Amino acid sequence: MHQQAQHFSPSNGDFTFVSSNEAEDLSGSIDSPDVKVHISGDSSKDTTATTFLRQRGYGWLLEVEEEDPEDNKPLLEELDIDLKDIYYKIRCVLMPMPSLGFNRQVVRDNPDFWGPLAVVLFFSMISLYGQFRVVSWIITIWIFGSLTIFLLARVLGGEVSYGQVLGVIGYSLLPLIVISPLLLIVGGFDVLSTVVKLFGVFWAAYSAASLLVGDEFKTKKPLLIYPIFLLYIYFLSLYTGV
Repeated sequence: MHQQAQHFSPSNGDFTFVSSNEAEDLSGSIDSPDVKVHISGDSSKDTTATTFLRQRGYGWLLEVEEEDPEDNKPLLEELDIDLKDIYYKIRCVLMPMPSLGFNRQVVRDNPDFWGPLAVVLFFSMISLYGQFRVVSWIITIWIFGSLTIFLLARVLGGEVSYGQVLGVIGYSLLPLIVISPLLLIVGGFDVLSTVVKLFGVFWAAYSAASLLVGDEFKTKKPLLIYPIFLLYIYFLSLYTGV
């Protein structure tokens, strides 16, 4: 019976099946295989630590990500600042007459943040008079004044967004910046100074109202033009101290 079990024990390559009785007399050890890792490229130049990591399967620690060309954009492009677009919008605000051929609706339909912010900051700087706290106050009036105009426009049925109002109100401070040198010249003449101030306020209010007050307001236009006019009077008072 023992011989019969030996006779029918199959073998397959390196494995040999033995009977349970023979297995008691078998002993031995398993040697670790000699594994060689072949690395293509300039592996001969790698340091000992690099070779050690690669052989142990940690080569991914040495991989360096390739820089995406899109990550190397200029700073202005990263901040979404288009100087040509800002310059065009400035000209649209300073020259609001339709006969000049500017597409003024781009100021409203394509609002941006950095252009109006730069205008407001510049207006704040010329309004300092040694008091830096006026900068934060003018920015606050710009933000909340624009919010008031936006809410009023929505109540009256206007299809405008807060971003559009914020941009238009900010850009339309440019006329007040333009008249500031004139006020320094004619400051000693009360009548002439008042005329220049009214001209600047009307210029700024007309530029903003012509962009924000569309045909959808119809007979309600004065309800929106009036608070815009008052807002620029207040901005001018922050500059002149009146």
